[in-house]
Amino acid sequence: MSIDKSSDKYKIDSHKLMYHVHRVADWREGKNIYPIYMEASPSGACNHRCTYCALDFMDYQKRFLETSIFKERLSELGSLGLKSIMFAGEGEPFLHRDMAEIVCHSRRAGIDVALTTNGVLFKPDLAEDVLAHSEWIKVSINGATPETYANIHRTRPGDFDRVMQNMAYAAELREQKKYRCVLGMQLLLLPENYQEAVLLAKLARDIGMNYLVIKPYSQHPLSQTTRYGDVKYSDYLYLAEELEALNRADFNVIFRIRAMQKWDKGNKPYEQCSALPFWSYIDAGGNVWGCSMFLGDERFSYGNIYEETFAQIWNSDKRMRSLRWFEREFDCSRCRINCRMDEINRYLWEVKNPPQHVNFI
Repeated sequence: MSIDKSSDKYKIDSHKLMYHVHRVADWREGKNIYPIYMEASPSGACNHRCTYCALDFMDYQKRFLETSIFKERLSELGSLGLKSIMFAGEGEPFLHRDMAEIVCHSRRAGIDVALTTNGVLFKPDLAEDVLAHSEWIKVSINGATPETYANIHRTRPGDFDRVMQNMAYAAELREQKKYRCVLGMQLLLLPENYQEAVLLAKLARDIGMNYLVIKPYSQHPLSQTTRYGDVKYSDYLYLAEELEALNRADFNVIFRIRAMQKWDKGNKPYEQCSALPFWSYIDAGGNVWGCSMFLGDERFSYGNIYEETFAQIWNSDKRMRSLRWFEREFDCSRCRINCRMDEINRYLWEVKNPPQHVNFI
């Protein structure tokens, strides 16, 4: 099966760490580097209860990052060399009443901004405030009909039309204002929705989205739900060619066949996770974590932004002890297949363990 790799121009099914060679070189020399990328959860609450939710074990707590302190930390992070931040996490980011203000402040701090949202609350007034300051906004939409969407998102069928209207408006506004923000949608491919993948691609294309990502499920070890743990994506690879036929200059379907094949095989070519220094996660309670897969595991907890600056947290003895323990004792076979840092780990493993004849470039 031949997949057009040019359709994934944003490298969503790959990684972009190779564009940060100076930070990688510092890491290779054993220096304590600051993260390039961060994920933050402005809201612990969510207006949906998706059947596949990886972070259902966090219990959708009604907690929100405190705006003034978070803005102070964002300014600090920009000065420390953080390149990007994605607002997503345990809940729906647009439930935070100051989300637009936080987005604008992040950009002023020199940080590239992205959001992953279910899109229900991304109303025209928010689009006016957020689009100009964001690199990309991606909507999780796991059906192409109100009925399928509602069953998977466990919400009202009317939310489907609301999301489509919100994103159509955002696309029109972007064109009017000449904003650079990339707008996309994402479908988690499941037995309940695979028949609607082509229809969703057509809908996304017709309302002005730049892309539709179709990706596999990934079982979180701490998730309460396990209903999709046995999904086999070899059953759905036939969709790739039909979806690829919908691509055009201003729209692409990114069918994550590489991630699907990794899920079906279930193996990792690296023996250690080396990605922790390059990213971090802040939960809705202000806690800084080394890995979002182990939220609640104190061994991965570095500190809290309400109690210390980010630099104090990142350079603390607590974090250094965590990293030493992680390097010496942690078994990465316990990790989630297709975790967000998987492709980066594959790259870093080769950097640390090069094959023979690397000088023959």
